[in-house]
Amino acid sequence: MVLEPVLCPTCESSDVVKHGQSGEDKQRYKCRNPECGRSTFIREYAYRGYLPEVKQQIAAMAVNGSGIRDTARVLKISRTTVIETLKKDRHLKAVNEARLAQLEPTQTIVKLCQWKDLEAEADEMWSFVGSKQQQRWLWHAIDHHTGEVLAYVLSNHQDSAFVELKTLLEPFGIMQFYTDGWGAYERHLEPAFHTVGKANTQTIERKHLTLRTRIKRLARKTICFSKSIWLHDVVIGLFINRYEFGLNI
Repeated sequence: MVLEPVLCPTCESSDVVKHGQSGEDKQRYKCRNPECGRSTFIREYAYRGYLPEVKQQIAAMAVNGSGIRDTARVLKISRTTVIETLKKDRHLKAVNEARLAQLEPTQTIVKLCQWKDLEAEADEMWSFVGSKQQQRWLWHAIDHHTGEVLAYVLSNHQDSAFVELKTLLEPFGIMQFYTDGWGAYERHLEPAFHTVGKANTQTIERKHLTLRTRIKRLARKTICFSKSIWLHDVVIGLFINRYEFGLNI
């Protein structure tokens, strides 16, 4: 006789007990791990959309150029399942915490005599939600030498968006910004720490092209545009967190 332990699909805990029957007369289980947020589960789902591996595929396809209908057709699930899976709370980060952790302890205190090699390119990228009259802008900054995204903000095209981005960048102690001639940069950056011109922003411009290629809803000419600001921000944030920050979200 072979006894197969039942593990929670969320936390993989073996502290699991039976918890009645589902509507399809399948055994339901309950995880008793207090740190696990999952209430109950069954081992064999009749609907593919409930499978953990399918949910992972939904997120992977969303950040690799697939729209809601594309994902539903390929995975043979409903569009509602795709949307609800993407909407779940993923605790997205706005700052590259892994890059920030690499700084020396003294580098978290701004001193004019330090970090002359810490330079950043900053730029904003246009997209829209629902219609072209409802614009949505991605403001982000990257390390000028490595190309790593340091922080990002999704907002409108007002100065307040760049002020928010600048606040997120303060722990990095950046001493030189390279931007284009947009007025928000000139109004909120000291001239001594700010260089205007396309010569030093080629890396971030190339990253914009990567984003437009990988995420369909950012393409300039497409019928796959976002209808929800919240979902629009989630897909872009999910891409940055996974492929730029290196987080398993």
